[in-house]
Amino acid sequence: MIRHHLVVCVALATLVGRSAAAQPDLVTRIDAIVEAPIKAGTIAGASVAVMKGGKTLVSKGYGLADLELHVPTPPGATYEIGSVTKQFTAAAILLLKEQGALSLDDEITRFLPDYPTQGHRLTLRRLLNHTSGIKGYTEMREFGDFSKLRRPRQDLVALFAAQPFTFAPGEEQIYNNSAFFLLGLVIEKVSGMSYETFVQQRLFDRVGMPNSYYCSERTVRRNHAHGYDTEKGALVLKGYIDHTWPYAGGSLCSSAEDLVAWNRALHGGTVLSPASYKEMTTPGVLNDGTPVRYGMGIGLRDIGGRRAIAHGGSIDGFLSESQYYPDDDLIIVVLQNTRGSVNPRDLALQIADVVLPPPPDRSRPFTGDASAYAGTFTGRGRRSATTVTIAASGRGLTLTNAADAADPPEALIYRGGETFALRDTLVVFEKQDGKVVRLRLDTGSGHNVLARATASGQ
Repeated sequence: MIRHHLVVCVALATLVGRSAAAQPDLVTRIDAIVEAPIKAGTIAGASVAVMKGGKTLVSKGYGLADLELHVPTPPGATYEIGSVTKQFTAAAILLLKEQGALSLDDEITRFLPDYPTQGHRLTLRRLLNHTSGIKGYTEMREFGDFSKLRRPRQDLVALFAAQPFTFAPGEEQIYNNSAFFLLGLVIEKVSGMSYETFVQQRLFDRVGMPNSYYCSERTVRRNHAHGYDTEKGALVLKGYIDHTWPYAGGSLCSSAEDLVAWNRALHGGTVLSPASYKEMTTPGVLNDGTPVRYGMGIGLRDIGGRRAIAHGGSIDGFLSESQYYPDDDLIIVVLQNTRGSVNPRDLALQIADVVLPPPPDRSRPFTGDASAYAGTFTGRGRRSATTVTIAASGRGLTLTNAADAADPPEALIYRGGETFALRDTLVVFEKQDGKVVRLRLDTGSGHNVLARATASGQ
């Protein structure tokens, strides 16, 4: 467990110098991981911070913060962190709970009495773990033009609240930005402060995060990296979005060093009470008792075979990843000023593989009848229906996602029982009368039940 004290900011050059002197080969290998996509031209720049056991291994910027002016990424560069914002929103709700100002099982109508729940019981808990079933506004075609406008926040609420629930609260889990938009409004209603002010005063200032703030599409900030998107394989200026809209689900900016400080404080017990921290990092549960691999605003993952508490973020021009490995007291933060084919989560995994010993192999030999699992399975998805095809291959199974039908089938790793894995995604089959009738697709931020449509040999 991380020690219960706040990170004291010291000169970045000193941190990097000490880490390089202590483990030059380790730093060189991490540098090579981050520099590879920069040299390939697939990302403009990045900032990375790695801390293990309270000791900084790497804390530095790579590549360019501004392609047009060829400005190197400075120490302490800030980035839009997208959905990494969600854990700050969850922590804010839990702080208000500690004050007795709300309960996680309060219904949304206690705070937003006009919200149309369409006959459902919609609680803050369901909003926090993406099991609410309300329509996600980022998945609505209408939001494309809306995102560029500056209008009252209630206009967006009216847009998604008018849509039918995708499922009854607690039936499944689909990642949902509308839920965190509503949580931001709850924070403002209960605290009497703007979301921006509450997070700044109660979280950033308290932890010691001098380079963190609510993002703005207009404000000039020193050392803020410019963002880039990828179009037809080339880097282009990032798309425009008004920061009225990502809000409590994705409008915070921070630096890699500040996010290390946040991880140390959050997981070290200096942000929340032990009871609140436990609630935040305990898997949510569906109505049928099935646990999901998500707590409150934060993922409870299996990354490369290692237990991790983590979250990523994606917003125009930026991608982010913040990971804490509790069994190893390891924090990895990777921030990119490019949204494209390179995922900071993959870079973070490569860094973890360099820093940590190999994880245990949890795969098992599969000796069952692979053909009994083969078939097409369809159910709900985040943007549209999800359809996967399971096929027998030798003594194992492969999976093809209809959304990536052009890609070759991917082999599933057997974990025992009826559970298989595809990287960090779990595929759990369910049987009825001895026959496979459905599967659960558990990505960590989504948990969908897919019914069997067709199956070979049946």
